[in-house]
Amino acid sequence: MTDKIMVISAGLSQPSSTRLLADRLGDATRRALGDHDVRLEAIDLREYAHEITDHLLTGFAGPNLKAVLDELAEADALIAVTPIFSASYSGLFKSFFDIVDPDRLAGKPVLIGATGGTARHSLALEFAVRPLFSYLRAPTAPTAVFAATDDWGQVRGAAAGTDQHLTERIERAAGELAAMITGATPPADPDPYDSPVPFERLLHRRD
Repeated sequence: MTDKIMVISAGLSQPSSTRLLADRLGDATRRALGDHDVRLEAIDLREYAHEITDHLLTGFAGPNLKAVLDELAEADALIAVTPIFSASYSGLFKSFFDIVDPDRLAGKPVLIGATGGTARHSLALEFAVRPLFSYLRAPTAPTAVFAATDDWGQVRGAAAGTDQHLTERIERAAGELAAMITGATPPADPDPYDSPVPFERLLHRRD
């Protein structure tokens, strides 16, 4: 059986760091699902912006947008990533989910992510994006992934995508989404207190 995952990006630029994060989350989820047959369906909302606006005004979806909405209804899980503007999700992101029938997302696992200029915007995932999917009755993975400019190495001059902390968050969130899809228990992070150094060894430790 094929697990179909919709990967929705609300980035406005081309190329887009929002799309880059969405792709990395999708690839990590594919790896986390191991031997499962996985199909990722990537959607850039910027390509449907006019049809989304028309739908808001008329109540009817154009043929291209209707195909996206039908794909969403059939998906087993969703990865949704938005840029953060003015401390919240983008208008394009919100407009798209405003036209989604809540029944299409009820019970569907969602991994949420966002991008922004600084880490100060990261809390928008918890006070704006996660409540949106709670309203739509879609369970979200515990770990939300935020990527600031620093995370892509642009400030430090490193190659894009090399930040270890971002990679760790992506892998953890992907593992949680994979577990939600399969019904498995997500792997726990190792507890440093599970294997403490014996006190006797500490006393005899040489510098």
